[in-house]
This record gives sequence, structure tokens and C-alpha cells, in this order.
Amino acid sequence: MENENKECCCKKTERGEDERKKLINRLNRIEGQIRGIRAMVERDAYCPDILIQCAAVNAAVNSFNKDLVASHIRNCVVRGVREGKDEVITELVETLGKLMR
Repeated sequence: MENENKECCCKKTERGEDERKKLINRLNRIEGQIRGIRAMVERDAYCPDILIQCAAVNAAVNSFNKDLVASHIRNCVVRGVREGKDEVITELVETLGKLMR
């Protein structure tokens, strides 16, 4: 896992301000949902109610991932292929494999 983090930090993706704001807003909402779940646990909420909120968080994270993957393909992968960097395809396949675990 440590190597993955080091590798991840070496590369960067240039994002437009609109895309960055959209991603940050979605992450802020997810963070709020997580805080809400913690509050439910702290006040001993009924387990199924907590689980429903957890499912909503999972759906929100999956939606975030879907949008980020789409953006990555449209921008980073297409650019890499055009530049003759076929390794971007291998990287994409590996990333999708990790997302689908």
C-alpha cells in the first residue's frame, strides 16, 4: 500500500476549476454523510437505519468514482494514447480491477 501512495503522488492531473469544485463539493457531502453515521452510532440509532445510511454513502462514493474514471479516460488516458504511452491502458485496467474488488 505504501508503494501505491508513493506512485500516486508522483503523477498529477490538471483539472479545471469547475471540475475541481464539483469533486470537492461531492466529497464534502460524503464527508457529511459519514459524520451523520458517526452521530447515529453515538446516539445508539437502530442498526438498519445506520445500514441504510451506509448504503447511501457507498452509492455516493461509487458515483464519485464513476465520474472520476470517466474524466480520467476522457482526459488522461486519451492524451496518453495520443502521445504513444500505451502503458496508460495497463494502468487503467489495473485501476479498474482495484475498484471492482
